[in-house]
Amino acid sequence: MAANESDRDTHRRAPAATRAAVVGVVATVVRWAGLLVALVLVVHVVLVMGNANPDNPISTLVRRFAEPLSLAFKNLFTPEDAKLGLLINYGLAAIFWLVVSSVVVKLIRRLG
Repeated sequence: MAANESDRDTHRRAPAATRAAVVGVVATVVRWAGLLVALVLVVHVVLVMGNANPDNPISTLVRRFAEPLSLAFKNLFTPEDAKLGLLINYGLAAIFWLVVSSVVVKLIRRLG
């Protein structure tokens, strides 16, 4: 009978281990997604602050991705210097994405 109980314990642990692995993968994907979004926003800021050619395909591609990711931060502050406004607004958007993804990761781990 001891062998039977051991088999049952192993089968009970398997779903918990599988769930923990899935939760870990989902949390990792969410964390990387938040980092990637923040990276796109930061690269856009660097390109603009560095006077990159706005017609260059790389600058255009980064701008196309960054604009929707900036959400409502895009024109939150409107100082006279447009570059300063972009730095502040897109910087805040990057911080927002890092904080939100971090909170979501903690929730996933806690609920999982």
